[in-house]
Amino acid sequence: MADYSKNVEESVKKLKKLREEMHRVIVGQDEVLDLIQLALLCEGHVLLEGVPGLGKTLMVRTLAHALSLGFSRIQFTPDLMPADVLGNSIVMQEKAGDFTLRFEKGPIFANLVLADEINRASPKTQSALLEAMQEQAVTVRGERYELPRPFQVLATQNPLEMEGTYPLPEAQVDRFLFKIIVRYPSERELITIMERTLGAETPTCQTALNVDDLRILQKAVREVVVPPQVSAFAVRLILATQPGQESAPAKVREFVRYGAGPRGAQALILGGKARALSHGRFNVSLEDIKELAVPALRHRVALNFDGLSEGIQVGALIKDLCELIPVDYEQPAAIRS
Repeated sequence: MADYSKNVEESVKKLKKLREEMHRVIVGQDEVLDLIQLALLCEGHVLLEGVPGLGKTLMVRTLAHALSLGFSRIQFTPDLMPADVLGNSIVMQEKAGDFTLRFEKGPIFANLVLADEINRASPKTQSALLEAMQEQAVTVRGERYELPRPFQVLATQNPLEMEGTYPLPEAQVDRFLFKIIVRYPSERELITIMERTLGAETPTCQTALNVDDLRILQKAVREVVVPPQVSAFAVRLILATQPGQESAPAKVREFVRYGAGPRGAQALILGGKARALSHGRFNVSLEDIKELAVPALRHRVALNFDGLSEGIQVGALIKDLCELIPVDYEQPAAIRS
């Protein structure tokens, strides 16, 4: 047990080193990098949204380099087909003259998969990722193929207001652990970007975390303790986003079309465990849940027509719910020990 705890502590130190190495290439975006790391510890997928040119693709490439994991990039375009993502069966001629079918694996067979501009592909191609994201496997012509572990999809998307984008299906959006908004850099950060990228040498990073370290951390995340009070708060927060609940606030009943479900609760708790471990703690606090509420739930709460016309911001609504929910209440029966 002592050796295991020591290994976990050493791996947490390497996790901090990973962040430092990524900052050799990425300027600013502290919150984005932190959330990507937490998703990595949770073995969860990430949806990065922002206008083109903010370094979303560079972040994913840098992460793969700093982890020394298998990496592939899929550029989603309107003419991309599911077989271009998953792979296809091709006809091969044997020496004896017979013909056989052989499956050629697609770019989805990698540890880190960058789905670049995912919402520029058709819904049919977008749905090709559903089984891979949920079960870490794909089925082609009735045969199931396991994906390498660890496996994580980091998808980038442009805002829906931009030309040539398709909205992602709700079932697929729900499979992303976090939705992270990548924002414009500040004036100081922009100056640093110019200095780094337009100089004689291109900044690079070194490997900071190997596969063994990552597996230790992923296992340790699952063992972090969640106090009943924290679990109860997370459950009440999820229920507060659902307009059909009697306990939902009036603003939710008026402006929300549908709220978060079980995957939202799982994202909150698992993300809270990862955040606690990254801070050197082995128990989840209310602060962990509140800090992750927006990235874990913003893509799982949809506004109705009235909410959209009133300009309601989902992130601000979730923050308000975090403050409205009381902490000192009786534990719900479903999570009583």
